Amino acid sequence: MPFVNIKITREGASPDQKATLIRGVTDLLADVLGKNPATTVVVIEEVDTDNWGIGGESITLRRQREG
Repeated sequence: MPFVNIKITREGASPDQKATLIRGVTDLLADVLGKNPATTVVVIEEVDTDNWGIGGESITLRRQREG
């Protein structure tokens, strides 16, 4: 039973976009590894930009600086 965890920043991914990700990952695992779609679990976690860091600073701060 494959388990895939997708983490994205919480910035308004639509329900349709999330459904497309879930379907696409499920199909990819079936096509590439022969995994059963009925037992493939895909979880999308949305993380606040204050809680996601790159290079020692939060995404919030990076975007403020770059903005």
